[in-house]
Amino acid sequence: MVNFLLLLLAGTALLLVQAAFTYAGQADVGLKGFSDEEIRGLLNGEGMGVAKAAELNHYPGPRHVLDLENQLHLSATQRAETQKIFDHMHEEAVRLGKIIIEKEEELENLFASNGIDSNKWNTLVREIARLQGELRLTHLQAHLAMKNILSPEQIKNYDLLRGYGPKTREMPRHHHPDPLLHK
Repeated sequence: MVNFLLLLLAGTALLLVQAAFTYAGQADVGLKGFSDEEIRGLLNGEGMGVAKAAELNHYPGPRHVLDLENQLHLSATQRAETQKIFDHMHEEAVRLGKIIIEKEEELENLFASNGIDSNKWNTLVREIARLQGELRLTHLQAHLAMKNILSPEQIKNYDLLRGYGPKTREMPRHHHPDPLLHK
């Protein structure tokens, strides 16, 4: 029993130490403002959840529609229109993602060089926020356009295939499922 309590106490102490050093080990990584996954997502034009307001309110995303084209029984015209919307969205998202990363690198370099000028960093942060807004708009516009391509029945089927039931308000974990939920 004493060993169990010591083990429990040691585990709790370790968790507290880890929580205190949330950024530990990140000082020597590439771009400090983003995880590797976020950088990949920005460079690849991925949505990364920025269109949840549309997705969870019956406005399908073109990438997922293309992934589910057989189950949704898309016509050739629907598939072509969806591909066109996706291509435009993806091209613009990749362009914006690259610029966001460049601006974040500029911001990080300002701090790293101790060259902080309040006007410069203020302008840079506002520019990054504007670009992130444009990126979100790009994804939301694509979702909005999909509403005009799919039938109400296809949208209902899309929602079900994506795991959005009538009372579901959360996005399914399609990229990184929780292994504890699948035992």
